[in-house]
Amino acid sequence: MSVSQHILIIDDEENMRYMLSVMLARQGYCVDKAADGSEGLSCLMNNIYDFILCDIRMPEMDGKTFLVKALEEHVAAPIIMMSAYGTVEVAVECMKLGAYDFISKPFKKDEIVMVLKKAEERERLKEENCHLRDVATGQFSYSGILSRNIRMQEIFSQIRKVADMKTAILVLGESGSGKELVAQAIHDNGIRSQKPFVAVNCGAIPENLLESELFGHIKGAFTDASGDKAGLFEQADGGTLFLDEIGEMPLALQVKLLRVLQEGEIRRVGDAVTRKVDVRVISATSRDLSADVGTGRFREDLYFRINVFCLELPPLRDRVEDIPVLVEHFLRRYGSGNDAQTFRVEPDAMRRLMAHRWPGNVRELENVIERACILCEGGRITSGCLPPSVCLPDDGFQGELDADENLSIKKAEDIIERDLIRKALVKTCGNRTQAAKILEISHRSLLYKIKEYGIE
Repeated sequence: MSVSQHILIIDDEENMRYMLSVMLARQGYCVDKAADGSEGLSCLMNNIYDFILCDIRMPEMDGKTFLVKALEEHVAAPIIMMSAYGTVEVAVECMKLGAYDFISKPFKKDEIVMVLKKAEERERLKEENCHLRDVATGQFSYSGILSRNIRMQEIFSQIRKVADMKTAILVLGESGSGKELVAQAIHDNGIRSQKPFVAVNCGAIPENLLESELFGHIKGAFTDASGDKAGLFEQADGGTLFLDEIGEMPLALQVKLLRVLQEGEIRRVGDAVTRKVDVRVISATSRDLSADVGTGRFREDLYFRINVFCLELPPLRDRVEDIPVLVEHFLRRYGSGNDAQTFRVEPDAMRRLMAHRWPGNVRELENVIERACILCEGGRITSGCLPPSVCLPDDGFQGELDADENLSIKKAEDIIERDLIRKALVKTCGNRTQAAKILEISHRSLLYKIKEYGIE
């Protein structure tokens, strides 16, 4: 049992509340108690519960009234009704009202624990099925990219609009955020999809070899040129050339690239003849190219040439709602070779994954899940399967403030507000009504701020 499971006991009998709280605490639950339905509703205003045990016959507000009011407030926790006057009719009535289960008093310890374990398993399966259904129907998927974040959905829409055009595209984003996947999606969904998609990392090839890689060379052009070789531009003719980390390209080569983009022709190293090429160029970088233009590190004319259409990818820390979807995807990828056992992430581990800042973005998350699949036992991924860096307390917004030389109070307030909203959404597993109550703001204000910060 995960220690993070939070349960609310509602019963007017003090002895029953005490007995249940002691018993369930020994089982690893965190327990809150309420003496009647009204007090129970007050608890729901301030806490998020995984399960609720509620007696039916109580003064002030009885269990049935509590059940109806709790469901009207969209409480997601399974509600298990209890009664010493249990009959089939009462049980059926409670189930019709929306209760998860009904148990008659007096009950043995094993009975209540078994009911809770069944409820926990049902909730886990329900969550997994929701994610699988969403991914299977493509609701959160576009050309292999998984996301339900509103900013990413807007990017999907922009990709559809630009996919058929030859327009030069610049993809911005932190390392590991999926820039090459976006470039591949643009290619795959356009009229060039049947032609080559060629990718090159401009920072991974030595400067003296990069020109030959891009434009090709003829025999004898340099010492090791034993024959003619077509460059990547020619290999991508009719299709797409993806220039990853274009910000690392040397200045001397930037001039030659600009000419290719303007004239649509290349010249192999050592050759006197130019060759026409029909290539759509998609560039990407994790650098701030506009700042590099200001320092003279990147040519301004080339910057404007490659930046006709810009797509800026949000980092994973700003799309926390995507983490469960991506985790499910990586579990299927890396769990398939482990005796076909079913992998699942325990609630405490999932909360840690959703609270982590992910400086390495999706690539880091993928590595963490692959590692966890290797370390876990019985398919259960616990917080102990996660690396220490993921389990550290989240001090992300403090780091953001420390890294900013311009100590703007307004910006600091925005960073703190965004971080609190994100944490509230994590705590409520995306339930915006409950998150608004925790934040002590109206639901309407929360929706506005979610849109403003792009952290749906």
